[in-house]
Amino acid sequence: MPVYPYIITGSRVYLPLLTGFFMANNLSTHIKEFLHYLQYQKRYSPHTVISYKNDLISFTTFCMESYEVNSTGEITSGIVRSWLASLKEDNLTAKSLNRKISTLKSFFKYQLKQENVSKSPMTAIISPRQSKRLPVFVEERDTNYLFNKIQFPDDHKGKTDRLILLALYQTGMRSAELCSLRIGSLHAERQTLRVLGKGNKERILPLQSDLYAAIADYIDYTNGLRNSGEDHLLLTLSAKPLYPKYVYNTVNKYLALVSTVEKKSPHILRHSFATHLTNNGADLNAVKELLGHASLAATQIYTHNNIENLKSAFKKAHPKA
Repeated sequence: MPVYPYIITGSRVYLPLLTGFFMANNLSTHIKEFLHYLQYQKRYSPHTVISYKNDLISFTTFCMESYEVNSTGEITSGIVRSWLASLKEDNLTAKSLNRKISTLKSFFKYQLKQENVSKSPMTAIISPRQSKRLPVFVEERDTNYLFNKIQFPDDHKGKTDRLILLALYQTGMRSAELCSLRIGSLHAERQTLRVLGKGNKERILPLQSDLYAAIADYIDYTNGLRNSGEDHLLLTLSAKPLYPKYVYNTVNKYLALVSTVEKKSPHILRHSFATHLTNNGADLNAVKELLGHASLAATQIYTHNNIENLKSAFKKAHPKA
C-alpha cells in the first residue's frame, strides 16, 4: 500500500495537497476537512493523523478506480465491503482491517455531524473478530537482574541508557512520552513526573526514590552539556533531544541480555510495568490512571496474565487437576 508524503514540524503534521489525487471533488474536500478536525480540534498526534490519512486515501482511490465514485454521499456499504474484501485478499490481518474500519466509522460519524450525509454506510459493516493476544512482558526476575546485575558504562551513554530503562519500567510511560520529557516535568518536592500522553492529556506519575535520584543526578550531570535553551530531560551524546529509534535500540540491546522474549521494544517494558503491578495486587483503576488509558477495558487485558498464573498454580498443586 502506498504511503503518502507529509511534513512534521514540532508537534504539528502538515498534509500537503497531493498532485493528481486531491482533485476538486466532494469526497476529497470532506477528507481534508476531517483531517483538519483531527489535527486541530481532537489534537491527535501527527502519526495518528497520518494513519487516518493513508487509510482514507487508500479507500478513496479504490472508490474512484473501481466505482468512479468521488462523492461522500454516493458511498454505500457494498463499496466499503468490496474495499475490505480487496484488502483481505492482500492478506491483511483482522487487526489491520479493524483499524481501517475504525477510520471509516470515525470519518462518516463526522460527516453525519456536519450533515454531509444522511446515513452512514458503516452501520451495516461488522468488524472481523480477532484473537486476543496476551501482552508480552519480561519476568520480574529478569528485570531485577537487569537493574541489579548488569553493569552500565560510567559515561554519558551508560547513564542515559540506564535511565531510559529505569524510567520506562518504573513508570510504564510510552517511548514518545519519554522522549518529550522536559526538565520542568520533574517536581522535586513531590517526587513526581508530569507526562504528556496521547491526545495531549497530562498525567502525574509518582517516582520511586531510586528513579527520582537517577533523574536528579542525570540533570546535574548534563547541565554542563546542554545547549542554551535546551530543556529536554534526556539527551544524546551530541546534546540533542532523545529520539524513538535511540530508545528502541537501547531497550532491544539490554533486554536481549536478560530475557528470551521475542519482542524487545520499549512497549514491552510498559507491558511489564502493568503486568507486574496487577500480578502483585494493584488496583486496576490505579493501573489505568498510571498508564493513561482512557477506558478501563484497555487495562483489563493485564488481568489475563494473572488469571493464567492462577491456572498454572492450580494445575501444579491441585490433586484433581
